Amino acid sequence: MTELPARRLLLVHAHPDDESINNGTTMAKYAAEGARVTLVTCTSGEEGEVIPPALAHLAPDREDRLGPHRAGELAAAMKELGVTDHRFLGGPGRFRDSGMMGAEQNHRDGAFWNADVDEAAAYLVEIVRAVRPQVLVTYDPDGGYGHPDHIQAHRVAMRAADLAAEPDFRPGLGRPHTIDKIYWNRVPRSVAEEGFARLRAAGVFPRTADIGDVPGVVDDTLVTAEIGGADHARRKVAAMRAHATQIAVEGDYFALSNDLGQPILATEYYQLVRGAGGAPAGRREDDLFAGVTS
Repeated sequence: MTELPARRLLLVHAHPDDESINNGTTMAKYAAEGARVTLVTCTSGEEGEVIPPALAHLAPDREDRLGPHRAGELAAAMKELGVTDHRFLGGPGRFRDSGMMGAEQNHRDGAFWNADVDEAAAYLVEIVRAVRPQVLVTYDPDGGYGHPDHIQAHRVAMRAADLAAEPDFRPGLGRPHTIDKIYWNRVPRSVAEEGFARLRAAGVFPRTADIGDVPGVVDDTLVTAEIGGADHARRKVAAMRAHATQIAVEGDYFALSNDLGQPILATEYYQLVRGAGGAPAGRREDDLFAGVTS
């Protein structure tokens, strides 16, 4: 077996661009420090709305070629972050973007929302057993904001973490592996409130989103880790710009296709939900690998 880097981080996301918005700083930091950063994206984001008019022909109700284009954007974003190991769950096109909750796309053949969780998790088990991450980052049970693909990504990631450790589950997928620590993406409410206050004062976007539109906002006390760094945050912004069909970046702020401004969070936040923390009581971790000894 090829010798693995000492630190190994796995992130599971629903669509291209989710990783840069949620974890761009974190991914850039650990990639720069020599950790193996593996990103698994569950769909190609085929149902996304397209911001630039010149690319509107890619939309699902026209040429339906947005998925391959977004795969290219993802590759460009990963280059900005220094991440070389990025994959689609089951391979490109295996699972299709399901659209927003309640949309007819939820029920189409191949939609990720329709996938059998254990079947989809098996693809991730194979990756887990190959790269053997000590740390997994994904969404909370609501997917951060209720999108069906985000909810399904949470289910698949958590199920795969369990199955990968079971010796009797699909031994042909590799040796069992137990992930030491699992984190969910979070945003402290006080941080979101301060960010929106800055945005309104800056007047960059004529309209702003609500705090409820930001995935994973929780009471500050639930947040157990925070990862920052100015240099890494600059790379996060560059990665977000690479997702040009989905994100419009203006300085320290951005908007999705709804043109509602949001603050870019240079520091990223997490809740440890499995494994032992590595910070003194009452303090947040500043390293997701804190306490990892394997």
